[in-house]
Amino acid sequence: MPGEFTWPTGMRAAAAFTFDLDAESCALAADRSNHDRMSLMSHQSYGPQVAVPRLLEILARQDVTATFFVPGLSAEMYPDTVRRIVDAGHEVAHHGYTHEPMGSLTRRQEARVLDRGLEALDAVAGVRPVGYRAPWWELNWHTPELLLERGFRYESSLLDGDRPYVMGCPDSDATGSLVEIPVDWALDDWEQYAFYPGWTGSGVIESPVKAKEMWFLEAQAMHRENGCFVLTNHPFLSGRPGRAHQLEELIERTKALPGMWVTTLERIAEHTASLGLPTYRHRRMSAEQVRDAFSHVDE
Repeated sequence: MPGEFTWPTGMRAAAAFTFDLDAESCALAADRSNHDRMSLMSHQSYGPQVAVPRLLEILARQDVTATFFVPGLSAEMYPDTVRRIVDAGHEVAHHGYTHEPMGSLTRRQEARVLDRGLEALDAVAGVRPVGYRAPWWELNWHTPELLLERGFRYESSLLDGDRPYVMGCPDSDATGSLVEIPVDWALDDWEQYAFYPGWTGSGVIESPVKAKEMWFLEAQAMHRENGCFVLTNHPFLSGRPGRAHQLEELIERTKALPGMWVTTLERIAEHTASLGLPTYRHRRMSAEQVRDAFSHVDE
């Protein structure tokens, strides 16, 4: 029936293993003076230099094609790594230029970020990405229209669904739509592993076994719910040996779930777009509505 979400014939759910190749960019975006911290920069460069080759070997052994979200700066600093990802048949998607804090940017500034990131990916690897993930998953109300103007077909930064859906522009009457493939903070390795003194994290670094079990419970639940399991990993975190080995076990177990379609976000978006789903427009509260909602305590 048109408008009803279904997976391809023989599939009951989908899973995507995605990697944000942030490298130095996210540390610089948090504090530009971090470039003077040699040890911190080495912590970040571990991702493209050491972890990505290990992860590519795992993906090849498991016969899984993944999606790599690559900031433009990471592509320019590590062109051989990005070309190796492309040559292995994986999807490369857009993830800002320097992992900019998007919530602080104007529409014009964000347009520049998108364009500079596109230029970098094209120059380094000849890639014109169809997918986008906002740094820190911080989408602006004007972002969907900017993405449509540049020919993007899907976006993966929002947290309001268990399955993909078709999204219109919430802030304008612009025509066209994007496929939204939702994410979840529980399915991000940052909350499990990220720690660096004076920069990020609580100091509690979780066991990879604990992370694997938690993520597999989510994969099983999404499988039961006919949903879409999207795991977000950062190579400088999940590419460390013990974590990478547990990640491979997670991939094996997820692949073994009957009818689980393990693929890229691009292919999930293509399938979703083919279903003829109705377009959903997010509702944005006005400043006046927010003031009125709190008027009883502000007076």
